[in-house]
Amino acid sequence: MPSVLPDGEPMPEDGALPATALAGAERRPLGFYLHVPYCATRCGYCDFNTYTASELRGSGGVLASRDNYAEQVVEEVRLARKVLGDDPRAVETVFVGGGTPTLLAAADLGRMLGAIRDEFGLAEGAEVTTEANPESVDPRYLAELREVGFNRISFGMQSARQHVLKVLDRTHTPGRPEACVAEAREAGFDHVNLDLIYGTPGESDADWRASLEAALGAGPDHVSAYALIVEEGTQLARRIRRGEVPMTDDDVHADRYLIAEETLSAAGFAWYEVSNWATSPAGRCRHNELYWRGADWWGAGPGAHSHVGGVRWWNVKHPGAYAQALGEGRSPGAGRELLSAEERRVERILLELRLAEGCPLELLRPAGAAAAARALEDGLLEPEPYGRGQAVLTLRGRLLADAVVRDLVD
Repeated sequence: MPSVLPDGEPMPEDGALPATALAGAERRPLGFYLHVPYCATRCGYCDFNTYTASELRGSGGVLASRDNYAEQVVEEVRLARKVLGDDPRAVETVFVGGGTPTLLAAADLGRMLGAIRDEFGLAEGAEVTTEANPESVDPRYLAELREVGFNRISFGMQSARQHVLKVLDRTHTPGRPEACVAEAREAGFDHVNLDLIYGTPGESDADWRASLEAALGAGPDHVSAYALIVEEGTQLARRIRRGEVPMTDDDVHADRYLIAEETLSAAGFAWYEVSNWATSPAGRCRHNELYWRGADWWGAGPGAHSHVGGVRWWNVKHPGAYAQALGEGRSPGAGRELLSAEERRVERILLELRLAEGCPLELLRPAGAAAAARALEDGLLEPEPYGRGQAVLTLRGRLLADAVVRDLVD
């Protein structure tokens, strides 16, 4: 979750949504994202809305403490119940992200989940995920997570090479994420993800292959692999600007992606989104699929984003300001935007084209349809789905996904 919030119109103090946002809500899936903004240390590449203890000291006081954070999220879940009114939907997915959610006690994460269960109910078979840093959990903690209702976990592995982890300022040691997968399986987690990053300065093809092999050897049923993006204002960006470490170019990123596709496919994983692979449909991250398909979700926590029925809003960034708003009975929303039909059409293309199922060609305007025909001729779209009215990226198309999307949205 990027730290910079967009511009938008003011959010009503009671968080009320226009009636148009709730129309037909019963036909759309509903999920919850719970943001935990705390980290033990700041990674050099991270631009997310997160805070270490030293960064919060003196800037939020007691309000920004981890000790009472769970109760603040519970209050926002109760606000969500008031705003959504008699919405009959049970929640289908819950995703706790950060930051490092597992810096909180498992009981605190359970209280946050319990509020969703009490206010909305969880659908049968609901997916309940938390992110975790490998150094922040142990077998007992993982068992406690299962006891309070979590059934999916995502570990930030990033790399199996110590020198790569050092550039990223990751604090875990190689081998610990793989051990975490085994501990999670022992605790009863059926679905386990490992997050990887490729293109870190100083990483070689051999390093990347070693990371993929180590991840596969651990036995997860889901792997996410993201190209490193160097965000302005981060420690890594400053190091690159000073010439301390080299910048990785796009050709290297493309080569690493091809290595990932080859290695993961050979191990029985199939891509279902450009940066995500799973061993089966059941292993996919259903919560992320809500985002990619434009469903409804409520994001609770500082800086969290939400979307319901074409209305998108975002919370104030700082944990102290977030706590103060809730303590005063106000919505923590900082701003919102009402998406037009055209904006929603464009977003569907942007997001659905990244999926293995693709996006309907009927979404395209004439210029976009002409671009799709050219992309087909250039080997960027699959012929068989195209004949059925779907734009589906080929492997080469995935490498050029951003450029293809730009053409298709006119």
